[in-house]
Amino acid sequence: MSPPPTPPAVSSEILLSFPKDHVLLVTLNRPRSLNALTPEMTNGLREVLNWFEDEPSLWVVVVTGAGRAFCAGADLKAWNRDEQSGKGMHGDTIIGNVDGFAAISRRVSKKPIIAAVNGGSYGGGTEIVLNCDLVVASKDASFGLPEVKRGVVAIQGGIPRLARIAGHQRASEMLLLGMPVSAEDARDRFGFVNAVVPPSQVLPTALAYASQIVANSPDSIQSTKIGLLFAQKYSNEETVEMQVRSPEHLGNMRGDNIKEGLRAFNEKRDPVWQNAGTRTSKL
Repeated sequence: MSPPPTPPAVSSEILLSFPKDHVLLVTLNRPRSLNALTPEMTNGLREVLNWFEDEPSLWVVVVTGAGRAFCAGADLKAWNRDEQSGKGMHGDTIIGNVDGFAAISRRVSKKPIIAAVNGGSYGGGTEIVLNCDLVVASKDASFGLPEVKRGVVAIQGGIPRLARIAGHQRASEMLLLGMPVSAEDARDRFGFVNAVVPPSQVLPTALAYASQIVANSPDSIQSTKIGLLFAQKYSNEETVEMQVRSPEHLGNMRGDNIKEGLRAFNEKRDPVWQNAGTRTSKL
């Protein structure tokens, strides 16, 4: 493996590692609190993920949780203190938090995000999952959006993402009833889980997905990821037009990796990719 880049300093509640070349692993590390997020953790995650977005040697991030849960959502004790003191979240606060819960649930990233869900995922934890590109869940995992049971709302991206993925009626089942669903239902009925595996295979499977991604051109991956995001908002033709004009696609068409991929195919060998945006020849 190549020497890993130097990440920003974060608290012990967020663990960072580099299990494979070009892969960042982020572990939420409050196992006694089921990895419920505090405001301080969200600030740390935002700093890490902004750094990841700009670090050319990192091509994909895997997010998981320590212990028996992925993420139980917001720390309701801290939220209660804020609400009772008049410091609770309101409309402008939510709109201004452009990356959403945990700096992930509404993040618009050009790089793939993989969730490795090892147990319960509730509230904001499920909102994180809904904004990931690939989701691996343990057989004993469950997913819930129980906000209505606590007098709050899944407003950090959970509602529109689930409605687009699952359709209005199935989304209503999770959002209006507030009841959890199994990993198998999340895969087969609601459509936001890719793979359900034994608990011991959650992280290895997520890292296998990451390995398959980094075996591809990072320029092509980033252009494709941006196209997927545009497809959530625009018609087919508008998506094509937006994508071909995007910086990510222009970088793909003008960079070294498109030349390397086509050359390697004709030479019957595996391509050797450079970091996205690498360009040694002039236009």
